[in-house]
Amino acid sequence: MDVVELFKHLIERKSETPDDGGILDFVEGYLDGYTAVRIDVDEVKNLFIYKRFGSGNHLCFAGHVDVVPAGEGWETDPYTAVEKEGKIYGRGAQDMKAGVSAFLQAVKETETFGGTLSLLLTSDEEGPAKHGTVELLKWLKAEGMLPDACIVAEPTCEERFGDAIKVGRRGSINGVIEKRGKQGHAAYPEKAKNPIHKVAQVLHYMAGVNLDEGDEYFSPSQFVVTDIRAGMEVTNVTPGKLKMMFNVRNSTKTSKEDIAEFVHHYFKEMDYTLTLDQSAKPFVTDANTHIVRTIDAAIASVTGMRPKHSTAGGTSDARFIAEYGIDVIEFGVRNDTIHAPNECTTPEQVRGLCDVFKQVIATY
Repeated sequence: MDVVELFKHLIERKSETPDDGGILDFVEGYLDGYTAVRIDVDEVKNLFIYKRFGSGNHLCFAGHVDVVPAGEGWETDPYTAVEKEGKIYGRGAQDMKAGVSAFLQAVKETETFGGTLSLLLTSDEEGPAKHGTVELLKWLKAEGMLPDACIVAEPTCEERFGDAIKVGRRGSINGVIEKRGKQGHAAYPEKAKNPIHKVAQVLHYMAGVNLDEGDEYFSPSQFVVTDIRAGMEVTNVTPGKLKMMFNVRNSTKTSKEDIAEFVHHYFKEMDYTLTLDQSAKPFVTDANTHIVRTIDAAIASVTGMRPKHSTAGGTSDARFIAEYGIDVIEFGVRNDTIHAPNECTTPEQVRGLCDVFKQVIATY
């Protein structure tokens, strides 16, 4: 089958996280001559499949086969690949069965390569992401098989196919501040310690404030307040404590320690506790690395465009790969309907993506 037929086939395999819809078994059978390693954990399915063509560098393509639930509002069956008016509709069309189809077909059609080609696939990206890519990376490190470079085929393009790649991602730090006070009667504020009043005095110095200036790759890390709650929803009792939750999508210039210092600067005269959890670390891959230069040239060759280098958006499994010192970038189809009803992409983008990946393999 060609890459568009393969793409439609994958859409029609329902694979709501953590189910893989049998896709990983299919991939094993689709790639003749490749060695497959399965590392399944509970309901999560994981596959690393590779072939050594030569003694050169190891290039890996990574992605996920799981999708978010279809939800409501679809005009077509989300698990039937419907082609109409120049688009192919189905859950996972952009995120990320177009990407998986493109690199799977590109690798299948490869006859010569100077080193090792591999695919790293999981059914645990849209879920907790605790037993997917991270487990495969642990195994690869233990076996001395970590790749030199990796392409994650998440949807990255913004307005036109080929206009953007991800060379990094912001981190994500979640925080909870609990300010303790003393509950009391609203008529006797002098007998209570109202935490709302105390926090209100400093909130305007914190909410929406940039913690760094950003740089050419990252926008500034901003302190974003996501929730504040206190009291019992009555008008005659002042609360005894207040909880404030926040998130910082951080660049490489701002750390958990920086955020703790920022909070303490304004709360140091108060009775408070702070809990910080970093769910993702920021990373950036240097533009001068071989993989970035190679994919830039491949995209230019196929589309006529030089892609911009972006770190915008949320998180992806590229964050786990970067932690192992692997040069990792992301490139895929346009991102404008992911997780939405009537998710779709075009056959031209799927073919174009496959062509870019084939060009990368040929010139890496």
